[in-house]
Amino acid sequence: MPGTVLLLAASPLGRGRLVDAASVLPVLAAVPPSVLSGADTANVVELADPLEPQAVLTRLRAAAAAPGPLTVYVAGELRLDRRQRLPHLALARTTPATVRYTALPWHWFRDELRLRPAGATTLFLDLHADADTWRALCEPPVPGRPFPLDCGRDAAVYGRVAPPPSRRGVAAPAYMKALATLLRSGRRLPDEELHQRTLARIAPEGVGADLVLAQRGPLPGDPHAGVTAAVRAGRHAEADALAARLEQAAGLAHGTVSEEALHWSEVRADLAMLAGDAARSCRAWMALAGTRLAAGQPADAPAVEAAVDRAHHQWGLVDDPVRVRELGVQLVELRSRVPGRREGAVEHVRRRLRVVQGRGAMPAGHVCTDPPQGATTMP
Repeated sequence: MPGTVLLLAASPLGRGRLVDAASVLPVLAAVPPSVLSGADTANVVELADPLEPQAVLTRLRAAAAAPGPLTVYVAGELRLDRRQRLPHLALARTTPATVRYTALPWHWFRDELRLRPAGATTLFLDLHADADTWRALCEPPVPGRPFPLDCGRDAAVYGRVAPPPSRRGVAAPAYMKALATLLRSGRRLPDEELHQRTLARIAPEGVGADLVLAQRGPLPGDPHAGVTAAVRAGRHAEADALAARLEQAAGLAHGTVSEEALHWSEVRADLAMLAGDAARSCRAWMALAGTRLAAGQPADAPAVEAAVDRAHHQWGLVDDPVRVRELGVQLVELRSRVPGRREGAVEHVRRRLRVVQGRGAMPAGHVCTDPPQGATTMP
């Protein structure tokens, strides 16, 4: 099965940027696609200093939906948004004051990659952090809180985060360039060995100060593999039943509102989408958002916003007027509490409801052809 490779290099244009991320792309582009991916053949998508987070999300989503192995190479710099203090990948137009709106939230990587088969996703990261972000990354881990650069439990992640430069000037993506140089030999080493050899090459440049990333893929017997296999075989009811059992077990072990249990609730919402039941998926995502809000999570928490965005997108695919009205009334109330990042989301719902109540159902998907950021679209 052909692989997919996503090459993403991004940093702000002009003064103040930390790294010339795009300088690594010519070196990576010289590597044969099969070596970049570790598969016999591969499709390569390259993003050089993209401007809009939504455009990056669209490409990331398409890559995540590809059935074969996926390898993502990311070079760039990290910034925290001032409102939620969450890490973002800075894009070409990002400034310290506009991180929330012009940079790519890091948790979008985790959100988009979570339904991929276990062991089929690898990320190589060469990131530079400003002083504020570096302090946040170096804070002691908190039980139950994921690492800020978490990419999901089913992905293997290798690379480094470099601290703020000690002097003025723009750094180079040394880890990614060393990695690309090794790959240009034409031989794809095992990921862990490739990572270690890359670190050894850049050691003279002071790699000891870096935050090294090394997360192996899932172990054999991971329950996600069984769910994914059932979906790919078209056994959607079996996949949902397995996820329901895992959701119940996580609830008994950790509590019904624990992240372990809510994770499987999210999986079931996505399984409904994959089965083509947009109404059930919408209802499940709204219930998840309500559970998180009732547990005290703020309306602008990433998990809450993502749940409402996905509910909104799935509602836009429902074509039965009765269900459109039933779910739409609930969605208006929820959207009023969780407006999300894109303006006009509440009015999207109200406008379609007016059409349904006045002249019959608007065609499914009409309102949400350009869904709110973070909404899921999978084949």
